[in-house]
Amino acid sequence: MTIDQSRQSDKSASKKASRLYKLAYLSAGMICVALGFAGAALPLLPTTPFLLLAAFCFARSSPRLHAWLLDHKHFGPLIENWRRHGAISPKAKRSAYIVMAATPIISIALGAPPLIIFIQIFVLGASALFVATRPNGTNGAQQ
Repeated sequence: MTIDQSRQSDKSASKKASRLYKLAYLSAGMICVALGFAGAALPLLPTTPFLLLAAFCFARSSPRLHAWLLDHKHFGPLIENWRRHGAISPKAKRSAYIVMAATPIISIALGAPPLIIFIQIFVLGASALFVATRPNGTNGAQQ
């Protein structure tokens, strides 16, 4: 194999890997959007983290879908608020606190083992602290 053939082979392999990464990011983004949309309707499934992850994935795989998500009437402001200010709106904070409080209560009601409940309380407590320390954001994103 000549040097030129080797370079051509390397470029071909690199293009295949790039397409594979884009497909993986695109697939992950679509799954995250589906979970985020479901989270808007289901009380125990979060919306914002999935949409933030979808925006991350689409930024690496599909400029068109990334723009669509950022321009979305309801979800675009959540993403933009986080991206520009690292902020979570008061409404989203309230929803997060309710879900975080309900999760161990439901686990206790369903008879989950004490270790699982302890882990939930620890992780959700740390998550609540993180949410509480985030700014509320700008007026346009506090919907």
